[in-house]
Amino acid sequence: MLKIQILENVYLNKNLAIKPDYLIHPTVSGNKFRKLKYNLEKAQSKNVKGLLTFGGAYSNHIAATAAAGKELNMPTVGVIRGEELETHVENNPTLKYARDCGMHLEFVERSIYKNKTDPGYLQQLMQNYKRYFIIPEGGTNELAIKGCEEILTIKDQSFDIICCSVGTGGTIAGLINASLPTQKIIGFPALKGDFLKEDICKFVKQNNWELWGDYHFGGYAKVDSKLINFMNDFKLRYNIPLDPVYTAKMMYGIFEGISSGKIPQTAKVLAIHTGGLQGIEGMNLRLKRKKLEEII
Repeated sequence: MLKIQILENVYLNKNLAIKPDYLIHPTVSGNKFRKLKYNLEKAQSKNVKGLLTFGGAYSNHIAATAAAGKELNMPTVGVIRGEELETHVENNPTLKYARDCGMHLEFVERSIYKNKTDPGYLQQLMQNYKRYFIIPEGGTNELAIKGCEEILTIKDQSFDIICCSVGTGGTIAGLINASLPTQKIIGFPALKGDFLKEDICKFVKQNNWELWGDYHFGGYAKVDSKLINFMNDFKLRYNIPLDPVYTAKMMYGIFEGISSGKIPQTAKVLAIHTGGLQGIEGMNLRLKRKKLEEII
């Protein structure tokens, strides 16, 4: 089984700390490790042939699943959104990394990819990949949430507010379930829309949480010069890298919340650094093509 490294929180000032969960494993980073932990245990207990999952061009989950499969000597399959990507793997750091880890990449049209949760489509995949254990896109299911509940420790009970980035909702669901009723959990969605609330409610036991939906910077994987400048300044000041899709947007929102008073300056705040740093290389390729400032 994969082993994690236990790390102490890093304080940026007396009231704001970061939990560096991105450093718990050298290749399976942060919340992706947490989400995979019990899924991998279940897969191994069933003595399956391999793992099959879903993701897009720069998916952290695809990269993490491929890395976990390599370490456990377990075959992996990634169903990738967008058949046009098949001829561009060499120019895509995430997909190239996954393939180099041994993952078989199956590229499908977006219209087909939309069926990723349809029982009929999943059954068809099971016919093609017999005895493979299927993990959903982003890794979010009940086993993933069980893993994410382990992010918080007894030491973290001293914080008033706990913040995290939100993709599919699994990580924040785990944090909500593991938090004290007196703590507030704030999620910063990387995607537009309110659909996440319904998804999160399916898994949580408490109502001590809210989503701040104004920090997506235009949508999933969208950035602007303001966000890139913030990321670069943050790394230079604190020697902590942020990723452009998730954690940079969360930290930007936290800083703005403290500055505006929406987060009381006396509140003890813990930000969960969930990882995603593998996506920086791909984002820099996009920024370079657009002749924009790159992430340091």
